[in-house]
Parts: sequence; C-alpha cells; structure tokens
Amino acid sequence: MDYSHDDEGLAGQPIGYWSWAAHVATVGHIRAALAEHGLTQPRWWVLNQLADADESGRPRAEVVAMLRGYLDVGDGMEPEVDALVDQALITQDAGTRLRLTPEGAELRTRAHARVSRASAEIHDGIPPEEFVRTMKVLQRMIHNVGGKAWHH
Repeated sequence: MDYSHDDEGLAGQPIGYWSWAAHVATVGHIRAALAEHGLTQPRWWVLNQLADADESGRPRAEVVAMLRGYLDVGDGMEPEVDALVDQALITQDAGTRLRLTPEGAELRTRAHARVSRASAEIHDGIPPEEFVRTMKVLQRMIHNVGGKAWHH
C-alpha cells in the first residue's frame, strides 16, 4: 500500500481530517452494502437489536434509547422504527414490544451476509492486533479531549 506521506510526514497529519475521511469511506461502504437490500443503516441497527430477542420481543423505548447515540441519529430513530413496521419487517404490539417478522428475519440474514463481506473488505490486510491498537489510540484521543464514545 502506498501511504500519503512517509512516517515523519504522517506523524504531523491532522487526526480530525483522517478520522473524518475514514468515517466517510467506511460508513459509506457499509451503507452501500445495506442499500443493496433496501435498508438504511438505522433500520439495520433496529433489525439487529431484535435479532437475538426472545419471543416476547423488546420494548420500543429500550431499542430506541440504545440506538439514539449511534452516529448522531438522535430522535431520528422513531421514524426508522415506524418504517420497519410499515414494511412489515417488524411488528409492534399494544404494549409497544417490537419483534422481527419472518420477512424481517430473512432480510436481516441476507443483509448480514453482505455487511460481513463489506466489513471484511474494510479490514483486508489489517491484522487484528493492528486494528485493536488503532481502536485504543482513537479511544485515547476521545478521552484526552473529554469526549464520550461507546458502541455496543
């Protein structure tokens, strides 16, 4: 791989730019993979939150609260849940518990396979220990400036 600068030049590069560029490239790659299945990333997150739920499902408020902080989606999760209900990919009972429909489960399975391939493409040529080191460096930078970041 050719890098933009030698090691000394890379040491002086702005982390804000490179972390933003990595975000745009990787999130765009994942979103393109999901779009092949007619899914937005927030709808994908909802399907994943319900995939391992027992037969009673999960409370809507719990799912929305869990996902609210993902990529600054904020209150935008409610319409995404509604869209999945409208598409009959999930159901919501009177008690506001959400469940995957068989069609939603099947779509999630197909999309999961595609997202797994997209993730493998992103990680190609990056040994696990190098990826872990990168995660630790990024988390340390976030900590150093008083930021908050968490992902489940």
